[in-house]
Amino acid sequence: MKYVLMTLGLIFAGIGFVGIVVPLLPTTPFLLLAAICFSRSSKKFNRWLVNTKIHDEYVESFKRDKGFTLKKKFKLLTSLYILMGISIFIIDNLYIRITLLIMLFVQTVVLFTFVRTLPDNTKTKEQEE
Repeated sequence: MKYVLMTLGLIFAGIGFVGIVVPLLPTTPFLLLAAICFSRSSKKFNRWLVNTKIHDEYVESFKRDKGFTLKKKFKLLTSLYILMGISIFIIDNLYIRITLLIMLFVQTVVLFTFVRTLPDNTKTKEQEE
């Protein structure tokens, strides 16, 4: 099973990396699937993944608090807008540009409608220690 998960992880990572440069091919879901496969195939990789700053700052805090502070939401949106803006600028097809703008709008609405906004005084793991 370990080798099947590693192989799937490599395939999903490859598709995810292709999605970085190919418009409308999503990157994030494939990289998340790759991370899941790799973490299930290796305890060492799982320990490394769980101990990264990004995992702690976004994934663990979201699991623990069931939401993000306004500051974190804006950080997420800023990186999303920059990356999507680059894609919109590079792509020459009007329909793809419109689709990317719609996706950007939907992601923004979902983040502010379905993801709870926490007060700024929510303690992070570092602040608790």
